[in-house]
Amino acid sequence: MDDLNPRLVAYFVSVIEEGHFGRASEKLFISTPALSQQIKRLEKQLGVELIDRSAHPLQPTAAGRRFLPEARAFLATARRAVEAATSEVPPVRLGFMAASLVGQTRRFLELVRERQPRLEVALVELQWADLAGAVRSGEVDGSILRPPMSDRSGLRLDVLCDEARVAVLPVGHPLAGRDYVDLGDLDDEPHVRSDGADPEWVRWWACDPRPSGRPVVYGPSVRTMDEMLEVVASGAAIVITTRAVEATRPHEGVVFVPVRDAPRSTMCLCTRRDDLSAGTRALIDGAMEFRGNVL
Repeated sequence: MDDLNPRLVAYFVSVIEEGHFGRASEKLFISTPALSQQIKRLEKQLGVELIDRSAHPLQPTAAGRRFLPEARAFLATARRAVEAATSEVPPVRLGFMAASLVGQTRRFLELVRERQPRLEVALVELQWADLAGAVRSGEVDGSILRPPMSDRSGLRLDVLCDEARVAVLPVGHPLAGRDYVDLGDLDDEPHVRSDGADPEWVRWWACDPRPSGRPVVYGPSVRTMDEMLEVVASGAAIVITTRAVEATRPHEGVVFVPVRDAPRSTMCLCTRRDDLSAGTRALIDGAMEFRGNVL
């Protein structure tokens, strides 16, 4: 058998990750027919079919499942060999906001640093409205953010973990002493808004529309976590957020009450689909390994 071509192996991994030849071809800047031919070339070289083309999304065959972890290890070894031949590994810039670097996300960064000890991860603090845009513009190589977003074009999202939702209420609020609340309990409460943020993101965090069908009333606009907590403490509005805020931004004027029926929030690594740099790939590899370990 001829030596494996790393590019063909990378094509296979990309198709499996995307679950679709078209999306993988866009990411790899290769036409879909050409990508399909390259995968067939790899399968012919190995003498087995690697991809179940009848599945939607595409799935590896039994042989493909056996090959996939070895393929990723093969590519990682090749990348390390290239990096070892260079004098420096460029730092990777990772955007974050208050309450995003806690618990599991810190463990994700520890995993990346453990797997890539020569890689410097430079943390860049951003406001929540700027996390996706900073990735798209190239200001940072990646961001840790919480979807949703109305425009995902050019971006890749890898889920790291998910979190339960809580209502932030002012001390003395009639619901403040409850063990939990339901969304219906919050229907008459104005919810903070964020005028500079993605409107879809703002509505999702406010759980708008509500299960009851009642329209959400919005209160003051805020830009930062500290502004948000001050508005809630003043009694002008409430907010639905995650337990991570309580851990990172304790405030004597507010209480945090679990919202039993609110959808959980996912925490994701956001990168550019066309960014094939070693540092960004290390973040993506770390995210995929981390998610696999926490499932």
